[in-house]
Amino acid sequence: MNDNLRHALAQARMRTIDVAASLAVDPKTVDRWLKGRIPHPRHRWAVADLLNVDEADLWPEAAKPHRPIGPEIKAVYPHRWAVPQALWRQLFTSARQQIDILVYSGLFLAEDVGTLRLIAGRAEAGARVRIMLGDPGSPQVASRGVDEGIGPDVMTARIKNALKLYRPLQDVEGVEIRLHRTVLYNSIYRADDDILVNLHAYGTPAAQAPVMHIRNHDDITTATAYLTSIERTWTDAVPPSYGLTMASNRDAEFHMMLDASASPDALHDHGGWPT
Repeated sequence: MNDNLRHALAQARMRTIDVAASLAVDPKTVDRWLKGRIPHPRHRWAVADLLNVDEADLWPEAAKPHRPIGPEIKAVYPHRWAVPQALWRQLFTSARQQIDILVYSGLFLAEDVGTLRLIAGRAEAGARVRIMLGDPGSPQVASRGVDEGIGPDVMTARIKNALKLYRPLQDVEGVEIRLHRTVLYNSIYRADDDILVNLHAYGTPAAQAPVMHIRNHDDITTATAYLTSIERTWTDAVPPSYGLTMASNRDAEFHMMLDASASPDALHDHGGWPT
């Protein structure tokens, strides 16, 4: 029996089914972990992140033989899609001072209405939010589309779609959106001292590329390179000209999406969440 895992679940007030849903595994798999089976490394890291504990606290016998990557590296996921959905929500929910999103499109976040609400809520609570998207007309965006194998037109369309979905956040005090013309070697998602770095690889879509979860420490410099990248990109980026490039006739619908008080019936009347 893994009493450490059982205790951590109780402390987090989570059930077996909650962990299974967050990691996209069968609940019976989580039951086997509770009975003593040691998960694969990526599942151990994901569970530790989900419960906000160290891997060694849950599986000391598995963690001991491995040298730690470093005090800042909390986890490494083989693909962006392998990052638990709960970790994305936890990342933005935990922000008190700063949220930074540096991407080409970040469409997977823009399409997540719950995440947009969280970001808006954090801004309303006093956090500064900076969202940096690729300039859809820039050669850097076109080149990235070719690199990913989807072509420049598809990449441009993704960014324009993301701009429409992020548009309501522009009306939230504390949120700024800018367009950059930068060659990105990583997509970076920051909430205060926690950073998710989605590495870019030639010929590989971002969703298939690895993600590092980094915790910034004042006396260690691993995170500094990524924080510097954010600052330099932000300085050179410019606000989008929504009036010229978007002409969104769906703003009212998206504002309703961001309103946490919107009822399911009201959403149904408007055709549900847009895609």
